[in-house]
Order: sequence, then structure tokens, then C-alpha cells
Amino acid sequence: MISTIVWGTGNFGRAAIRAVDAHPRLELAAVLVHDPGRSGRDAGDLGGLGRALGVRSSDDVAAVLATGPRAVVYAASGDIRSAEVVADICAALRVGAIVVTPSIYPLYDHRDDRHELREEIRAAIADGAGSLFVTCVDADWTNEMVPLLLGGLGAGVDRIHCQEIVDYSGFDQPDSVRYLAGMGEPLDYLAPMIAPRMPTTVWGGQVRLMARALGVELDEIRETLERRPLEASIETDAMGKFDAGGQGALRLQVQGIVGGEPRIVIEHVNRIDPTCAPDWPSPPDGQSAAQRVIVEGEAQIAMIAVSAAPAGGDEAMSVGRLVGAIDWLAGQAPGLYDALDVPLRPTGAPELADASA
Repeated sequence: MISTIVWGTGNFGRAAIRAVDAHPRLELAAVLVHDPGRSGRDAGDLGGLGRALGVRSSDDVAAVLATGPRAVVYAASGDIRSAEVVADICAALRVGAIVVTPSIYPLYDHRDDRHELREEIRAAIADGAGSLFVTCVDADWTNEMVPLLLGGLGAGVDRIHCQEIVDYSGFDQPDSVRYLAGMGEPLDYLAPMIAPRMPTTVWGGQVRLMARALGVELDEIRETLERRPLEASIETDAMGKFDAGGQGALRLQVQGIVGGEPRIVIEHVNRIDPTCAPDWPSPPDGQSAAQRVIVEGEAQIAMIAVSAAPAGGDEAMSVGRLVGAIDWLAGQAPGLYDALDVPLRPTGAPELADASA
């Protein structure tokens, strides 16, 4: 069994606890929390499992890492604390751990040598013989291997278009929704998510990775942005009032340009009210979020995935990819890995195996 730590207990971390517990070749050894008030709680409680796991959470990073975990699922957010995230991950790498995470956006495509932090990570790997796999950035599991798998079904690929369409009105994440994405804020407020070059920092690696897999050379990466105001004030159950005139919807694209045309596109369409920007793409009726992948070529192939819950569905899919990679990485040499390096593999389900025996 591979001794595994889950670091962080937000939406992603809760899903990670459940995934590690369910994996037949992993053993949950510890859960690290930032808030001392969460220290000492059973992991089953933190993960929403409805049963005790006998593993208590801790806020003592040094003590937990000193136990020498074989793997770490780093689930803490990197949205506004990138330096701290890199320091945390380097500490885990220096004790020889395999680290899987969505939290270092620039390393989605680690072969891009424009990011200085890559050398800091490489130094930590050299010191401790750990490994790092970064993927499913921002829970975008459909931007990872899904477009390439769909593209493999056709005779040729002319264009790949990935969309995430989200209605934030049922979320309970006011800091991310109001201040990171700018929902409800005046249109002259420049939210971090949409600041110039920030979309490329977050999603550009996914565009470059798809281009590399397809064997095409990018001319450049472009960004486009549209915003719409709320026409009337709205009240949400979880986050309170959003005033008329504030940002009600945003639509951004990160475009990989090939031959002067946008051939690889990652698009986000986000709203705080489902009636805002009705001419833009929307989730299917009754749903709060959807992921759509369209591959155009000699044949057109489309896939849509729906998250039934306001938050957490996409995290569970992304966590599955990361946690499912740990036992494969345990058999590989130390180093940096990306989504093209790590194969898609079923983790197995012991209860199904028992039933078929």
C-alpha cells in the first residue's frame, strides 16, 4: 500500500480524501489542514464519508512530512497564494514524495521553459528524489485528455473547442465568485481571473499541451474577453445580494493560433444569474454547470458532461485522474510529469471485483 497524504480540505481536498480511501492500492496516512480549528478531526468527517477512518487531521506540516509519506495529493488552492503553494510542494518533494496537484498552473506544460519556478521544483526533486504531476488545472478535467481522445476518433482534426459553462448562483464561495471572478463587482473592477495575461497563465499550458500532442506549432496564444452587467439586482441563498449594474456574466477565451486561425480554444462562460447574457451558451435546463468539448475535422464530434451539484462534481472527476496516477508514478523515475506522460488507467473497484468472484 502507498502511504498517501491529502493536503487541504476544500472542495478538492474533500473529494481527494474520498478518492484515496476508495483506491485499492493507496492508504490514507494523514490529512493536513491550514485552519487550526480543523486539526484533530477525523478524515472521514472532513471528507463527507459518513464514517470514521481513524485518521486525524493535523496542521503541523513539518511533523506530517517527517513521517516520510510516499505520496501527497496537494489540494490547497493556488489562485492567490502561488509562492506558498510552490514552497509547500517543494517541501513534500524534498522528503521524496510523489506529489499530484492541480495548483501550479504554469506547470501544466512543464516543458515550457519561460517559468522560473520550474527550476525551483527541479532542484527540490533532485534533493529528495520525488516526482510531480500537475494536471486538471482549475478542475478542468475535460481540457486534459478528453479532446485528444475524441480527436483520435476522427480521420483529421481541424479545431478543438473546450467550454466550461457555470452558473455561480448556487455556490457558497463568495471570495472566489465576487473577488476572484468579479461577479457583482463594478465593471471597472479588474478581477484577478480576467487580468491581462492571467487567463493564459492559467489555461495556456493546456493549449500548448494539446498543440504538442497534435504535432502543431502555435503562432501565439491570444485572449478574448466579454462582460455583461446585471440588469436587475438578485439575491442568492448562499452569497447574498448582487446589485444591478455589477458584473453578471463573463466570457473569456484562450486561443491557440495556428496558421493565423484559432484552432485550439479553451472558453469559460460564467454567470451569477442564469438570465444574464441569454445569447451565450448555457448549461442544459436545470443544471448549474456543464463541460463541452467539440472536435471539428473530417467528422464533427461533440461531448457534453454535466455537473449535477453546484460545486464538487468537476473536482471529483479531476481528483480521480490525479489520485489514479499515483501508483503508476510510484513505478517511474523521479521527475516532472504531464498529462501526456501519464496514461489514463482505471483504478479498479474492490467491491465489484468481490461481487464477480
